[in-house]
Formats: sequence, C-alpha cells, structure tokens
Amino acid sequence: MAQPWKTLDRVATLDGDLELRQRGARDFLITLGGLVLMNSRNNRSEVLLGQLGCQFLQDHPAPRVLVGGLGMACTLRAVLDSLSAGAKVRVAELNPVVVKWCRGPLASLTGAAVSDPRVQIELGDVAALVATLAKDAAERYDAVIYDLYKGPHPKSDRLHDPFYGTRAISKVHRLLAPGGLLTVWGENYDQDFENRLNAGGFKAHTERSAGGGYRHVIFVARKI
Repeated sequence: MAQPWKTLDRVATLDGDLELRQRGARDFLITLGGLVLMNSRNNRSEVLLGQLGCQFLQDHPAPRVLVGGLGMACTLRAVLDSLSAGAKVRVAELNPVVVKWCRGPLASLTGAAVSDPRVQIELGDVAALVATLAKDAAERYDAVIYDLYKGPHPKSDRLHDPFYGTRAISKVHRLLAPGGLLTVWGENYDQDFENRLNAGGFKAHTERSAGGGYRHVIFVARKI
C-alpha cells in the first residue's frame, strides 16, 4: 500500500497555495492550487532541458548560463553536470520558499545543487531580469534556459507574452552571445512559438525525453 503524502510546507500565492509534499525518502511533490507542478520521480524532461541547454558548452572554460525557474533544482543539477568548474550559473526564482526547499528537504535529490559555488540565486522575475540584462551589451550569456511551470501554448500572447512573445524573444536574442542557445520547457508542442523563434533570429527545433508515457517537449533554439 502506498504511503500517504505529508505536507512539509505551504505558502499562499496569488495562484493558490504552493505546497511541498513528501512520501518516502526521495518521493516529493510541489503543488500549486492543488495541481501537481513537479514530481521528483518524473523529471526526465527537466533533466533533458538542462542537458540540451549546456551540452555544447562542456569544453568552454568559463561559460555563463541563465536559468529561469528553480523548481526542485533537477534542471540546475543537469546544467552543473554539463559545465566546467569555471562556469557561472545565474538562477532567477520568483518565490523564496522554493529556494528554501531546495536548500532543505530537496537538497539530497540534486546533491545540493543550489549550494554549488558556481551558482548565484537571484530572487525575482526572470523576464524582468532578461529585459535589464539585454540592455547591457557588455554582459552576454552562452545559454538561457526557461524551466517555468507555464510553458508556451497556443493562447500565449504572440507579441506581449513576457516569456514567449515576439518582444521577449528579441530580448533573449540580444542577451545571448553569438551562437548561444535558448532552451524552453513546454507541456505540449506549440507551432506558433517555434515559428516566432525562427522569425526572431533563431534556428529552432524540438526534442522529447526518452521513455514511455507522457513526454513533455523541449524547444531548442540557437542564435543565428
């Protein structure tokens, strides 16, 4: 018989209660408004997201990577495992309690990825951070990785969506170094988003994680 879930922590947000639940030593859920956002036993797409975003940087002595969204830090762990000791990884996370969870009960899942000396955690909206960084021509990133709980979808505002609209894509393009990579997690494929990437100075394609069952999509876009 399966063990019952135990709620370890709960905080109120505008979208409902954000909860961390545990069942067994390594079985965790993060839920929002009662809906499951992340499951520690089903994180193939999050791991692939980090791997695809950084695998071309394995031989780079000092790459710069920006990650939007922390979650359970599974994507961050995959990013760190793909990079050299000289890398700098900046992680933008909106909710401080998620950082607390990744430093506390979730730390064992990722080898305490958030405490890696290469990592800088910044509390705030990654869209606002990208907009600010894109204005500074001296600061460029080799990869930008979006691991956000709402991926691109057909109802995304094609111009104004802060992450997936045409204007947001243009800001990421300016932020990336020549040949830099943008990878984006999505629950489902969105043809319009891929079209916007290709029209916005990227060469884009999609990947899905291996294995059976439902598989999320990863948008992979290289700056051209």
